[in-house]
Amino acid sequence: MSAEIICVGTELLLGDIVNTNAQYISKEMAKLGIDLYYHTVVGDNPERLAGVMETALARSSLIIITGGLGPTKDDLTKEVVASYFGKKLYYHEETAKHVKAKLESYGIFQMTDSQRKQAMVPEGALVIPNPVGLAPGLIMVREDKAVVMLPGPPKEMKPLFEECCRLFIRKLSDHVFVSINIKIKGPDEMPISVIGESPIADELGDILDSVNPTVATYAKEDGVLIRVTASGKTRDEALLIMKPTVTKIAEILGQKIAWVREEV
Repeated sequence: MSAEIICVGTELLLGDIVNTNAQYISKEMAKLGIDLYYHTVVGDNPERLAGVMETALARSSLIIITGGLGPTKDDLTKEVVASYFGKKLYYHEETAKHVKAKLESYGIFQMTDSQRKQAMVPEGALVIPNPVGLAPGLIMVREDKAVVMLPGPPKEMKPLFEECCRLFIRKLSDHVFVSINIKIKGPDEMPISVIGESPIADELGDILDSVNPTVATYAKEDGVLIRVTASGKTRDEALLIMKPTVTKIAEILGQKIAWVREEV
């Protein structure tokens, strides 16, 4: 199962906000054992979003889109996705009741046309109620392709992503990824951030060519990080697969290791 993330929002392209959604979803997808190969950010433009989505669906089976589900005219994600699937939008009564109740909790007792727009959903979509905001999460499937649409605000996106995982995404993978991080310290007279990651990579040698688990080094401001990642049917199986590699790294680097932690 291959997947990619499309984040919609001109504010992302302008640098007005940091794209924390992609970071969060990427980490969660890794835990679920779903291979994530691409991130794309596109502005609030229906033609460009349609082009990006068409490219994504040509190379990936699962697309997760965040943003563009709000009430304004430039929020067009569900319209573009519905068009791709050959579906129309219709007024979803249950979502309308949810939107009305939320608005009333804010002291708003008259829905505007823009607010009613959030109750419009594509035909055939699985509608996931939003426990925090107004716009629901949406899942559309055709043959071996699936698109999950989530609101842009992180406080809304996260609980909806978790619910989509429970109902749908988790079932798409038959394995999980587990990572162990190993932090390397340098000699007192020479911080390892100055030395760089090359000497560590040289010491590890062929270990870096391992396929399962994979081993990679990363230069950080306060040192070098080694990440060992294994794939298995369960967390325990993945840990068992990586154990010989982690042990070998410990034997090679010895007291240079500051700490070893499972990534969460």
